[in-house]
Amino acid sequence: MEDKNEKLYEIIREDNYTKFLGIKCIEIGKGYAKYSMIVRENMINFHNVAHGGVIFSLADAAFAAASNSEGIRSLALVVEICYRRPVHLGEEIIAEAKEESGGKRTAVYSIKVYNKEGEIIALCQATVYRTGEKIITE
Repeated sequence: MEDKNEKLYEIIREDNYTKFLGIKCIEIGKGYAKYSMIVRENMINFHNVAHGGVIFSLADAAFAAASNSEGIRSLALVVEICYRRPVHLGEEIIAEAKEESGGKRTAVYSIKVYNKEGEIIALCQATVYRTGEKIITE
């Protein structure tokens, strides 16, 4: 069973978009994921802070990992984000996603994005649809 989980987690960690953004997987577990990234110059907007889409992408990556961590293909239905503070060039930000309530077909997750000092950058709530299809079929 552990080998199957590790294979699943490796598939999740190899996501092309997260690799493109330099997002790193810190931890994945049942209904949980923790990811981080360092804000680069090409992520800074005209206000001289990280574009909101960068912060959203980090939160979404953690959400995707957490919601697919049990091996059932799960797709986002709704993701809401509340931005609390700006992020500057070179800052490391961390996103933690955890399942708050789950059922056979849907589940709700909370995602917290914060900096190394623990200051909240953004708070998210997301709902996922569980297709019932296994990610690994072997």
